[in-house]
Amino acid sequence: MNIAVLAKQVPDLVEGLEIDASGKALDPDSLRYILSETDDHALEEALLIKERVGGRVEVFSLEVGEVREALYAALAKGADRAVLAQTEGEVRLDNHTLARIFADLLGRGSYDLVLTGVRAIDDLDGSLGGLLAGYLGLPYVGLVRKVEIASDSATAIVEKEYPGSYAAELEVRLPAVLGIQAAEQPPRYVPVSRLRQVMKTAKVEVQDASLPEVLPVAVERLSQPEEGAGAAMLSGNPEEIARQIVDLLSERRLVG
Repeated sequence: MNIAVLAKQVPDLVEGLEIDASGKALDPDSLRYILSETDDHALEEALLIKERVGGRVEVFSLEVGEVREALYAALAKGADRAVLAQTEGEVRLDNHTLARIFADLLGRGSYDLVLTGVRAIDDLDGSLGGLLAGYLGLPYVGLVRKVEIASDSATAIVEKEYPGSYAAELEVRLPAVLGIQAAEQPPRYVPVSRLRQVMKTAKVEVQDASLPEVLPVAVERLSQPEEGAGAAMLSGNPEEIARQIVDLLSERRLVG
């Protein structure tokens, strides 16, 4: 079972985000990048599948932020290969462009499964997994939280999450692309000593990737969230507070 995992770097929202002078992009000097949370779950699910049925896990990422450390961490967790895609010029992180880049990279190999996080915090133009599946001509299932490979390795049973805590089991013919919502267990932790050892002994493979002629999402303007006047604190006994709530809702024409 050969599994490819797409690992996308996204801005760390713990840090303050600043807008550059153009007003159309984030200031790169203010950004710290981390691995997208759902991509981390996609890697964990891939490793679980490998442990159950054997095979290889190969991780692909674009050169953004501290991506090399993230790729070494993937190798330390159990991935067999880490590929860093380099492009000439500025890379726009719209998902259409990323999907075309990854489709070209994955087309150079043979994979039974391609796993990616179902969404990322900076997605503006759709799910990367769905777009990639379209370019590769493969079936796609998103919001997946469990993957079981059939004994003949020709199909997979995936558990897809629906609103309201519902789930469905779907049979998917392989090869396929899956958008992982959450792995069957939390992503495994890598001790610093293990990471340092892998950084000395393992290698991140670098491949050239060409930018496709795809029109990215055009951002016209970015702005910081507007600050409101603050919260109104209600006081009194339960009956008085209830009347105040009704009065507030009536003022805003939310109740009759």
